[in-house]
Amino acid sequence: MSVWDDLVGQDRLSAQLDAAARDADAFVTAAAAGAPPPEGSKMTHAWLFTGPPGAGHTTAARAFAAALQCVSPDRALGGSPGCGFCDGCHTTLVGTHADVATIAAVGTQIRVDDMRDTVRKSFTSPANGRWQVILVEDAERLNERSANAVLKAVEEPAPRTVWLLCAPSLDDVLPTIRSRCRHVSLLTPSVDAVADMLVRREGVEPDVAVAAARATQGHIDRARRLATDPRARERRAAVLRLPLRVEEIGGCLKAAQELVDAATEGSKQLAEEIDVKETEELKAALGAAQGGRLPRGTAGVMKDLEAMQKRRRTRAQRDSLDLALADLTGFYRDVLALQLGSGVALANTEVQDSLERLARGTTPESTLRRIDAIAACRDALDRNVSPLLAVEAMTMALRAG
Repeated sequence: MSVWDDLVGQDRLSAQLDAAARDADAFVTAAAAGAPPPEGSKMTHAWLFTGPPGAGHTTAARAFAAALQCVSPDRALGGSPGCGFCDGCHTTLVGTHADVATIAAVGTQIRVDDMRDTVRKSFTSPANGRWQVILVEDAERLNERSANAVLKAVEEPAPRTVWLLCAPSLDDVLPTIRSRCRHVSLLTPSVDAVADMLVRREGVEPDVAVAAARATQGHIDRARRLATDPRARERRAAVLRLPLRVEEIGGCLKAAQELVDAATEGSKQLAEEIDVKETEELKAALGAAQGGRLPRGTAGVMKDLEAMQKRRRTRAQRDSLDLALADLTGFYRDVLALQLGSGVALANTEVQDSLERLARGTTPESTLRRIDAIAACRDALDRNVSPLLAVEAMTMALRAG
């Protein structure tokens, strides 16, 4: 058992990060003994993790952070850091380590206000751990000001500070930032690797695990959700029925409304659970009186929390919609595979009758136009177009395609 076990289908990357963690451990050990740092180290102060959506950039970065903070006594005996059990590994993996700061986009962007304290912290020495680690989960969402703040910190880092940035691709990060990072890329895990993980880690039945892994095409988080949450399977089934409901204008508009409503409901339930917990914890920290009345001068803090929660709900709705659009894209890719006779394994075998019906009744060119319409909808959502307007335009294009 080690922190690398959670990296599904990433054996090459695990070996690379393990070697860097060993050299990082040797650096700290040498510094503690007053010895010069080892030569030819594979460790560096900034890393950029990229790869296909769902491949596990954040999981890989957090596993690396845990290995950097590992305090297992086995290291002194030549063992590899990253045991997964010691206090350093455990607190890093669960997100409570004092010297591991995690930044994620609450709304559609990471603002400079969200980064200011973290950037300041990056210039300090670790409080208790072996390294000061800054993990940015959504580096592609850094806006201009927050990206410039990160750039300044990465250009002149403290001796034992490590930046771990995660993004879908190199092009999603400022050239000036990525040029100062060591780039590591993840591969799309195979269906077999994801299914094996679901069986071993989640206790999912093998046939359900294979179906979820195949349906999500190697997207680990989506496969886990699909395999373990019946509501997720119901929402996906509704999305896969949409292509047969857009033959008339009325059907297009109704399908669009239902798709947006389902995304809103799915994100709302999760957000409410988190919001209630955060609100109660903040009230307790502020010393709220019985009945919830806050002390004077603390109303502004509560308003800041409410504003942050609102941004997070907006992002959650759009992420939920994006998930549905990814499923819809997969549907039409299967249609195209049938039309071209490519012989590739279909992702959506549970609706094969619908796939074959559309494949017979349309052309490959029209299928490609429909895939482009879904991509245009995703781009519109990224530009903050009203979700309902964007999805209505998409469903009308699916009808006309």
